[in-house]
Amino acid sequence: MSIGRQVAATGSSARARWAAGVVLATGLAGLLAACEGRLDVRGHVPDEEAVLAVQPGSFDRMQVAELLGTPSTMGTFDDKTWYYIGARTETTAFFDPDIIDQQVLMVKFDDSGVVETMKLYGVEDGRIVTPVEDVTPTHGRKLTVLQQIFGNIGRFSELQTGGSTSAVKLPDPN
Repeated sequence: MSIGRQVAATGSSARARWAAGVVLATGLAGLLAACEGRLDVRGHVPDEEAVLAVQPGSFDRMQVAELLGTPSTMGTFDDKTWYYIGARTETTAFFDPDIIDQQVLMVKFDDSGVVETMKLYGVEDGRIVTPVEDVTPTHGRKLTVLQQIFGNIGRFSELQTGGSTSAVKLPDPN
């Protein structure tokens, strides 16, 4: 083999190794970027200055709405309590999100619509609620998917579905 061919063969294998290294490094960088946490901000907690400006006993609903904005939600059984809810969470890859910060501002109004009290709740004030996984049993047969799909074939008569073409004789009203 000539020296020129040996140099050319050595150069092409070096280029192939370099290209493989670039592909590997790019793939590794992509994997690391995919595992980086994603920060999500949800809800609305008004600015601290705006919250401090609202004084209990002197602000009504319209003034609070103008200053703090529309509440995230209102009380379940009456509209005397407004809640401004905001949360920051971080999600890494496919794992459940971690709560970084959560704030709930409660503004309670009296019967005349004037601010009675205000309170700010944080993550430490929250309680973990575990949903009940139980299933309420129902009476009757348990049907498979195929039984549900094919169970109604031939079940209805033409008279029930209105598909009958035969005439029905009604009694004479006279």
